[in-house]
Amino acid sequence: MKLFSHDIYDSRRIWKIVFIIISLALVTLFIHISNNLVSDLASQERERMEIWADATKELATMNSLDNAPTDSLGNPLPGYGMTQDVDFLLSIIQRNHNIPVLLVDNHGEILLHRNFKLPDPVDSLNPLNISPVNKAFLQKKLAKLKGTKNQIVIQIDKHNRQYLYYEDSTLLKRLAYYPYIQLAVLFIFVIIVYFALISIKKAEQNKVWVGLSKETAHQLGTPISSLMAWMEMLDASDVDKDIVSDMNKDVHRLSVIADRFSKIGSKPEMELAFINQAISDGLEYMRSRISSRVKLTLHLPDDDCGVMLCQPLFAWVMENLTKNAVDAMQGDGKIDVTVKHSTGKMIFIDVKDTGKGIARKNFKTVFNPGYTTKKRGWGLGLTLVKRIIEEYHGGHIYVKESELNQGTTFRIELPQVKAE
Repeated sequence: MKLFSHDIYDSRRIWKIVFIIISLALVTLFIHISNNLVSDLASQERERMEIWADATKELATMNSLDNAPTDSLGNPLPGYGMTQDVDFLLSIIQRNHNIPVLLVDNHGEILLHRNFKLPDPVDSLNPLNISPVNKAFLQKKLAKLKGTKNQIVIQIDKHNRQYLYYEDSTLLKRLAYYPYIQLAVLFIFVIIVYFALISIKKAEQNKVWVGLSKETAHQLGTPISSLMAWMEMLDASDVDKDIVSDMNKDVHRLSVIADRFSKIGSKPEMELAFINQAISDGLEYMRSRISSRVKLTLHLPDDDCGVMLCQPLFAWVMENLTKNAVDAMQGDGKIDVTVKHSTGKMIFIDVKDTGKGIARKNFKTVFNPGYTTKKRGWGLGLTLVKRIIEEYHGGHIYVKESELNQGTTFRIELPQVKAE
């Protein structure tokens, strides 16, 4: 039974790990593809800027008569500086509508700027007349671009050099952020899918446990009714009354168990109860059935607190926690049940044992269906306890503290009912 229960839990954990690994692989693949796309586009923009720089160099060379090739009489060669060549080179420069560019001379003076969103409007009649605000803006851009690799040196001649600085285009900037946006969207998608799968799985498990509980209660109903009838016959016979009384207690216990199982999956009837009395009643059955080597001690406050409870189910919770504590101590140790309460808000119930303890990594796992360390058992006790406390009573249960070979403390938190 233990092996089967662990197989259920381990299988579920393995599928979670597989899902996470596949998700990470997809994320890595998408980011790799996006980064390659950004890198290719950046290379293409670099090539465009190099062509732009070549065109600028050619125009500068054409405008320099000192560098113009001449014939034997000193006249420029035919075709040099032809208007159509100038128009073609100018068209290359003017076709750049999306890459911000700065052209700077040897002295750091800005000769040309294109595609920057300037703070002041540009004078359409005299575009070369740069306002002080725009000039300061462009100087800041220049200082920033000097620290990047987006620069090209244009060697006009031996003594004249220009520098071309450019920013990434708007499209490239957007694509540069795209992998991170894609990662965020994919991460959100994975989280949604993961929790959807977990929710579906929990819903399926709940149906199984509820169905199992209902069927157990149904199956117990008929033999319990039959036993009750036999007990009435035995009571009317000459059977020892003490024997009949003890048998009646066992039959009543079976009836209580069947009633508890029947309440799983249905909204139980809640009633106002005092927590001290409810805990005492819930542990009454266990007191006479645990080993004499186990000391069970209640630490109850003098001022009792009101709480809304389904008493049969709450008694089941206390019995389960006590039985688990006894098993963890192997029938020898001490169990302390302590009740505390905050000012009119919550009631705290601590169940502390001196057993073998729980590893920190299993603090939440112990409440999963199928988790058990026993040789026999389905690992449903703490699962039912958690369902009863959190879903039916609006409270919370968790491992407050635990140390291996020292003991464990489970804490239950329940909303307190304020006195009118």
